[in-house]
Amino acid sequence: MGVSLTPLWEAVMALLNFKKRDPGADQPVSPEMEAFLKGYSIEVMPRTATKVEDFRALLPAGTRVYIAHIDGTPIEDMVATAKRIAEEGFDVMPHFPARIIKDEATLADWISRYQGEAGVKQALLLAGGVAEPKGDFHSSMQLLETGLFDKAGFTHLNVAGHPEPNLDIDPKGGRANTYAALDWKQEFSKRTDAEMALATQFCFEAQPVIDWVNELSARGMNLPVHIGIAGPAKLQTMIKFAIACGVGPSLKVLQKRAKDVTKLLLPHEPGEVLADLAAHKAANPDFNITKVHFFALGGIKTNATWAINNGGASAQPVNPQG
Repeated sequence: MGVSLTPLWEAVMALLNFKKRDPGADQPVSPEMEAFLKGYSIEVMPRTATKVEDFRALLPAGTRVYIAHIDGTPIEDMVATAKRIAEEGFDVMPHFPARIIKDEATLADWISRYQGEAGVKQALLLAGGVAEPKGDFHSSMQLLETGLFDKAGFTHLNVAGHPEPNLDIDPKGGRANTYAALDWKQEFSKRTDAEMALATQFCFEAQPVIDWVNELSARGMNLPVHIGIAGPAKLQTMIKFAIACGVGPSLKVLQKRAKDVTKLLLPHEPGEVLADLAAHKAANPDFNITKVHFFALGGIKTNATWAINNGGASAQPVNPQG
């Protein structure tokens, strides 16, 4: 019996089509998706930001741009990136990873630099990606307890959320530690003048997100949820980041896709999970996801183009003289 060439032929055609197409172009956009993507944010790093000539050519005016602080990145690079993006007209929200901040004096210095050079008034506070603290802090709660952000007049203080159980936080499984931390942050939100929200890790399936958000509401946790979404990227890239970031059960969506050779050649796009969440939000207006936050795993331009083609607002015209 001869070997069928159909799967190979389909794979080749899929690759050719991928090279030709403009992701999301010429596809109908639902009003639900437009509403859901309104005011989305996006995350960059100093090294990825240098590859963007002008963010105004890619992002809607006033977009919130998170700046991820990876261990080993000098604070000077972080501040310079914040200054550049702020000068282009965007709201900048740098990460403050507790476990790489040496002490309170270092935290105060970072805050002073961000404010003095880039006018920063927003921050994402999180534990950080290193296993062992390099100084006095190991959690975002300790950063909040210093009172330095309130003293500096920060207007927005976001903290991390995890739609799926995370073994780094709850090594025995479940959500006991996660929910204890969220309870503390909920109470802290009542004592600060800053607006607070949960900026979450990304996942690839809508139902775990829906269940988690509903569970938070049932527990009386009402901090707005800014849901993390992985932007378009090669499947291999997506799986690598998902494993590194501790993505849980929804990782099976990628694993299933990886078994199909015709899909292995195509980028993974977030259209399905976003459409499901947008539809749920439209049917349940009180559902507590208020923003979408993109992790640009496949590149900032790729992510921004996808967002525009799929219901996000258009980028602002750039004045070459401005």
